[in-house]
Amino acid sequence: MTVTNILAALGTITEPWQPHRLTSVNDYDVKVVKLHGEFVWHSHPDTDELFLVVAGSLTIQLRDGDVVLGPHDVYVVPRGVEHCPRADEEVWAVLVEPQGTVNTGDAGGERTAPLRELERPA
Repeated sequence: MTVTNILAALGTITEPWQPHRLTSVNDYDVKVVKLHGEFVWHSHPDTDELFLVVAGSLTIQLRDGDVVLGPHDVYVVPRGVEHCPRADEEVWAVLVEPQGTVNTGDAGGERTAPLRELERPA
């Protein structure tokens, strides 16, 4: 078992929209990611998606209105709901999703990123 500090892990990430596995629990990945700018409209037809903001302000755009999250706020986008995260300034966040969940969901495209492993000290 390894202890991993969320802030230290986020500090190693250099590019926005590139999720990194912090750890896994059962069949879920706990991911850390930096967000900046607007993502793509997408949905995850088979799973909910949990957002936990560590630092910054994240707007999750939904077709029927926006949800604004600040530090330490948690929001779950229900399965199948189309959404588009937007961060006007850099946001540090934690995501919890089933293993194998693609960041762009059903939209695909150039923003699709593989889940990366965190750089761990030797």
